Amino acid sequence: MICAIDMTRALVGLFIMFFFTYLLRMFPLVLFKKKIQSTFVNSFLYYVPYAVIASLTFPEIFTSTGSLDTAICGTAVAMLLAFFKRSLVIVALAAIVTVYLVQFIL
Repeated sequence: MICAIDMTRALVGLFIMFFFTYLLRMFPLVLFKKKIQSTFVNSFLYYVPYAVIASLTFPEIFTSTGSLDTAICGTAVAMLLAFFKRSLVIVALAAIVTVYLVQFIL
C-alpha cells in the first residue's frame, strides 16, 4: 500500500520533471525568434538529441542483463546490424534474441 507521503513525494517529483521538461522545450522558442543562420549551431542542435540518448542508454546496456558477457554479445550484434543499416526493429530483436541465447548457453 502506498503511503500518502510517498504519493505526495511522487507528485512533487512529477511536477518538477514536467516543469523542467516544459522549460527546456519552451526556452529555444522564446530565445530564438528568427531562423538560425549559423551552420555550426544548426548542426550542433541537430546532433545533440542523438548524443544525449546515446550517453544515457549506452552505460545501461552493460548492466541491464545482469551479465557482462551477454551484454557485450547483444551490443556487438546490435552494432553490427546497425552498421549494415538494418531497421531499428530488426536490430533490437536480434540483440534481444542474442542475449537470451547467450544466457541459455552460459
